[in-house]
Amino acid sequence: MAVYLGLGSNLGDRRGHLAEAIGLLRALGVRVSRISPVVETPALLPPGATPDWNLPYLNLAIECEVDAEPEQLYEWIVAIQRGMGRGDAARWAPRTIDIDILLWDERRIDTPTLTIPHRDLSRRQFVLTPLAALVPRLQVPGLGGRTVLDCSVELGRPVPLWMGIVNVTPDSFSDGGRFSDEMALDAHVAEMLEAGAHILDVGGESTRPGAKAVSPDEEWARLAPVLERLIDRHRGADLRPLVSVDTYHPETAWRALDLGVDLINDVGGLTEPAMIELAKDSGVDWIAMHSLTVPADPAVTLPRGCDPVEALEAWLTERLEAWDKAGLDLNRIVFDPGIGFGKDALQSLALLRGAGRLRRHGLRVLVGHSRKSFMKSFSSLAIEDKDLATVGASLSLCAQGVDILRVHDVPRHAAAYRGWSHLEA
Repeated sequence: MAVYLGLGSNLGDRRGHLAEAIGLLRALGVRVSRISPVVETPALLPPGATPDWNLPYLNLAIECEVDAEPEQLYEWIVAIQRGMGRGDAARWAPRTIDIDILLWDERRIDTPTLTIPHRDLSRRQFVLTPLAALVPRLQVPGLGGRTVLDCSVELGRPVPLWMGIVNVTPDSFSDGGRFSDEMALDAHVAEMLEAGAHILDVGGESTRPGAKAVSPDEEWARLAPVLERLIDRHRGADLRPLVSVDTYHPETAWRALDLGVDLINDVGGLTEPAMIELAKDSGVDWIAMHSLTVPADPAVTLPRGCDPVEALEAWLTERLEAWDKAGLDLNRIVFDPGIGFGKDALQSLALLRGAGRLRRHGLRVLVGHSRKSFMKSFSSLAIEDKDLATVGASLSLCAQGVDILRVHDVPRHAAAYRGWSHLEA
């Protein structure tokens, strides 16, 4: 029996409060199985609120099991909140901790003290976004079969997760060789995490046009030291970045899973039988990217004149049937339309304009558009200009509701999004 809780804090040491609350729940016998990434959202403010109430929230969701009944868990939650300094503050006032029971398996409860599913679940993206990171296809009781992701799509503008690119290749198109030095790599990772990166995507083989393929052994030799440092550094922490490996080699994916990574970013599109078997048994999320060739070949693209969004939707429909038949948990699959992989510049732009449409197939959508060649008609080759153009594209993708954005410059993106979100709130 799965129970889902939502936790939020916008006062004091926000991350510290969230971690403390999870520890207190565990101490009471709550068995936490999964924790979503932490997302930041503007405070919801009533008319006439004072400026000092405008403190952004950190929010997360946890999947757990509990032997107590809902009313007992609610009493525990009230006690935890009071013990952490939350008094009888006015609605929407800043608070050290806010804990809500979102879902309790398929149960529907309506008492004077407790409503499950939570009455505001379908109306709050700061609830839906963390929940969608865990169970996007979960049907919400009482909503006519609508899933968590359906609610998020209907509400619009979910909070994006930032996937920071960590290339440890000598020949990537924009930063090849830049992070071969351990100190430079550590500084890059620290900067991304400080800015709020949720996922670190580590790649050991370039897939740019003209890139030379490497063997799984050579790829692993590049990846292993970096993955070991990242995983060891955050081992045992409840609030930690997710670690992803960018690969299309089943051998590399297997080694990465054995090491303890959280995601496999399969640029081969989760089409190989060996990858499908790994995905089925791994218990981790799997990113399936559409591509026609890997590495990308500018001469091999979708047919001119086709609607690239429709073409990818047809491909995705076929893959969903195949994945479901193979026994994969579709909650664990993220779809990446593969900007630049088998698409010319105009097709890539059309995909970016229509990326939000892809969410209607019940999967979270990731877009990796950072510094890519489709920008060459309106941006210079300088990385500074490419990053600014990427930020502009990212804000459009945020408005469309894309779930995960894979970018090189996380600090710049997070700062731009923060300003945009406060005006859109």
